[in-house]
Amino acid sequence: MSETHAATQDQSATRSLLRLWPYVRPVRTRWFCAAFIAVVASCLGLVIPLVLKWIVDGPVAERDPGGVWLGALYLLLLGLAEALLFGLRRWLVARPLAGVEADMRADLYRRVQRLPVSFHDRWSSGQLLSRGTTDLMLLRMFLAFPLTFLIVNGVTILAGFAILISQDWTLGLVLLVPVVPLVVVCSLFETRYALVARQAQDQVGDVTTVVEESVLGIRIIKGFGRHRAQAVAFGELARRLRGTELAKARLLAGIWGLITAIPELAIAAALVLGTVRVADGELSAGTLVAFLSTALALRWPVESIGFLLAMSQEAATATTRFFEAMDEDGEEAEEAEESEGAAEGAPQEAPLGAASGPGGTGAASDGVRFEGVVFSYPDAPADSVPVLDGVDLHIRPGETMALVGGTGSGKTTLTALVPRLYEVCGGRITLDGQDIAKMPRERLRGLVSVAFEEPTLFSASVGANVAMGGGSSPDVERAIDIAQAQFVRRLPQGLDTQVGEQGLSLSGGQRQRLALARAVVGRPRFLILDDPLSALDVHTEALVEAALRRVLQDTTALVVAHRPSTVMLADRVALLSRGRVAAVGTHQELLRDNAEYAWLMSGADDHHHDEPEDTR
Repeated sequence: MSETHAATQDQSATRSLLRLWPYVRPVRTRWFCAAFIAVVASCLGLVIPLVLKWIVDGPVAERDPGGVWLGALYLLLLGLAEALLFGLRRWLVARPLAGVEADMRADLYRRVQRLPVSFHDRWSSGQLLSRGTTDLMLLRMFLAFPLTFLIVNGVTILAGFAILISQDWTLGLVLLVPVVPLVVVCSLFETRYALVARQAQDQVGDVTTVVEESVLGIRIIKGFGRHRAQAVAFGELARRLRGTELAKARLLAGIWGLITAIPELAIAAALVLGTVRVADGELSAGTLVAFLSTALALRWPVESIGFLLAMSQEAATATTRFFEAMDEDGEEAEEAEESEGAAEGAPQEAPLGAASGPGGTGAASDGVRFEGVVFSYPDAPADSVPVLDGVDLHIRPGETMALVGGTGSGKTTLTALVPRLYEVCGGRITLDGQDIAKMPRERLRGLVSVAFEEPTLFSASVGANVAMGGGSSPDVERAIDIAQAQFVRRLPQGLDTQVGEQGLSLSGGQRQRLALARAVVGRPRFLILDDPLSALDVHTEALVEAALRRVLQDTTALVVAHRPSTVMLADRVALLSRGRVAAVGTHQELLRDNAEYAWLMSGADDHHHDEPEDTR
């Protein structure tokens, strides 16, 4: 995040905030009407000193009680009109600006869903959550109040000074003296506050990340008795955030003190000078009262400058943080480039599996091919050894290939490349002869179904979790039977039973069976299973394997395996070692001819196999 932060430091607050215009444009009419009404309401407040001047120089000087009561009525009506107009302004902007916030949040969510996995590897979830909650709330508040009143107060100050000069230009010049120091002070404040505001909002994201991880990992924290250590870590982050917020408060207090004190000194000087001139008969008492009343009416617009600038800087920072995520290249941008390249390139290939039968065989079928595949993670050092380095492998149509290798050999990485969760750095992968890099992701992921080693379930019903893989209700029932997940029928509401967050209300084996059911529910053409049976007991594993054999007959599958029982599901086995395919053959052939494979299948301890570690 530090690189992104540094890259955006030079962007001015104005340029950042102008990027909100596409979201504000649909509600611009109501917003401009609200701003105009607020300007009118604020200027009505400047009429009150003029009424006071008329009362003092007229009815009061002439001892006319009726005129005084009439003046009081005028003041009451002006106050009511001002209150009604400000209420109308708030009503005009409340609903549309809530809609702007909702639209921005929906766009951010859609963008996050479209961003590649490599982006999520770099960004913590707490940073994304803070952008979708705290930052957008700040932007809504900015559009509703600070932005409007920066305009309103600016117009009010200009109108007020015009009135002051018209009443008495000498006293008006006295009040204009503080303008230059105020401009300098505000400029310095804006620069310093922008840095602290960005730091604070980034730290909010860090705190959100820790809270989220602590909630999701509460079983680990309690199981290892680490609640005190987690509390200490959280406390340190909270203290850092508190320190940054106090720095913001000190800056705001300083600017507010100066903005309050400097105009007050000018008003005091004008009061002394005006009193002397009234005593000398050069100025009427009503004019002095009106002048001072106007000056006091301008106190809030002037004093609020610091507060409004602070909120504007926070809104500018929130806008920058919002667009940092929105500006990331999503998968659709890559697909647009790929489609342009395809249009300029060779003739279109035949539809995938056009002449294929149910088992994936036919004239157009070629299964899955890895041709010289090279891959390194985006954040890996430039001189590091690739995780995959020249992988060549062919999974024939309708064949089940088991992928075996030691820890860090690249098995999970290889399976993640097929649905394009990551992009290959070199070589290519083809499905039935078509390069997956030239296929739309939506189409590719409709052909390839995956079950990951770590089963993830969502806060939805059991049926909805399984149906994410596609298919109708009968398909869901069939997938549950294949995965031996009949336990769902014994749940309180059966398939309609709500799964808790991350599915933690279920056992590891139950979650894994539901994830497997989700993978097979859509009768996929290509199936990727990453050690799908690791959490099952031996009896359930045998039942699942028996059902899986029937499914694997009708698909082309790549199965990451660690146990001989899973390997026995496959027609052939590929041994992955140090990012390369070291051997391919049947289980019996590799047991007989390959010492590394025999060692892996034996499960014996060994201190001589030094594999490069890759924990991903």
